[in-house]
Amino acid sequence: MNKTLQSPAADYDGWQKIVTKYQQPDIWKSRWQVANSFGGIFLCWILMSYSLSVGYWLTLLLSLPAAGFVVRIFIIQHDAGHGSFFKSRQANDITGIICSMFSLVPYKYWRKSHATHHAHHAELEERGIGDIWTLTIDEYHQASWWMRVVYRFFRNPFFLFLIAPVINFVILNRLTIGAPDSWRHGEKASVWWTNFALLGLFAAASALIGFTNMLLIELPIIVIASSVGTYLFYAQHQFERTYWEHTPHWDYTLAAMQGSSYFKLPPILQWFTGNIGFHHIHHLSPRIPNYNLQNCHDENPIMQQVSVLSMANSISIMFLTLWDEKRQRLVTFKEAQELVRNNMASVATPSFAE
Repeated sequence: MNKTLQSPAADYDGWQKIVTKYQQPDIWKSRWQVANSFGGIFLCWILMSYSLSVGYWLTLLLSLPAAGFVVRIFIIQHDAGHGSFFKSRQANDITGIICSMFSLVPYKYWRKSHATHHAHHAELEERGIGDIWTLTIDEYHQASWWMRVVYRFFRNPFFLFLIAPVINFVILNRLTIGAPDSWRHGEKASVWWTNFALLGLFAAASALIGFTNMLLIELPIIVIASSVGTYLFYAQHQFERTYWEHTPHWDYTLAAMQGSSYFKLPPILQWFTGNIGFHHIHHLSPRIPNYNLQNCHDENPIMQQVSVLSMANSISIMFLTLWDEKRQRLVTFKEAQELVRNNMASVATPSFAE
C-alpha cells in the first residue's frame, strides 16, 4: 500500500473539476458492455447445459467464466443504480431491473441501500446499512460474551467469504428485514417483484432442462459470483490503513480517497469486474461510468494518492477484524488482544514516582 497516511482533505483539492469530464455516459460503450456481458452469460449457460452430458467437472469449470459474467452484469446494475450507465433515468432503471434477474439483487431496494453506503461510508455513527459489520476495539471488549462469539464467527474468513455471501444473495435479498420504516413502498415492493420474476425464470429453466440440471448449473455460479462480489467489496474498504471517523470530523473526500482502495487486478479480472477496483474514484464521483474510471485514474496524478492492493497483499487483509481508533487502522483479533493487554499492564504497573 502506498499512500501518505491520513493526508488532509486539502491534498485532494480540485477533484470536483477533474471528475466532470469523465461523468458523461457513452451510449455505444454502454450498449457494447450490455451485449458482451449478457451474451457471455447466455453462452456459458448453453455450454454448461451440454457439459452435463460430458462430466460435471466441465460444468464446474465453465461456472468460473459464467460467474465472472454475473459479476460484470452486477456492475452494470450498479452503474444503472447510480444513474451513470445511460443518460436516461428510464433506461438506467430498465437495465438495472433486467440485471437483477441475473444478480439476484432487487434493483430498487439495493439502490436505496447502496446510496446510504455512499452517503455515510466510513462514518462510525452511521454503520449498519450497505456495509460489512465492523466493530471498534472498545466496542468489541465492551460487548457481551455471546456478541463477541457471534462477531468472531461472522468475521471468520471461511464464513465471511463463502457462507455469508450465499446467505445474503439467496436468502436475505429475498426479504425486507432491516429496511428502515422511512423507505418507500416501491423499494420494498421491488424485493417481492424480483422474487416473483426469479421464480418464473427458474421455473422456465427447469421446464427446459430439468430442475436438477438447473440447480447443478446455477448453484456454482451463485456461490462463486456472490463470494467474489463480497470479497471485492471487502478489499475495497477493509484494508489496514483505511479511514473511519466520527460524524463531527467525517469528511466525504477522505472517506473516498483514504477509505476506499485501488484494487489492482490482472487485466482479465479487471474486465470481468468492470473496473470496480478503481473504487476510490467511484466513491468520489458515482456518476462516472465504470468504463471511464481507469482513464480518470491514469490521467490525473491526484487520483493516484491512494492505498493500492494487489491480489497477493489482499490475502492478509482477510484477517483484519477490529478498528483501532487510537492508531487509525484495522487490526486482527490477536493484535487487538495484545493492545488491550499492554494497556492493562501499563495501568497496573506503578510509576517510579509512586
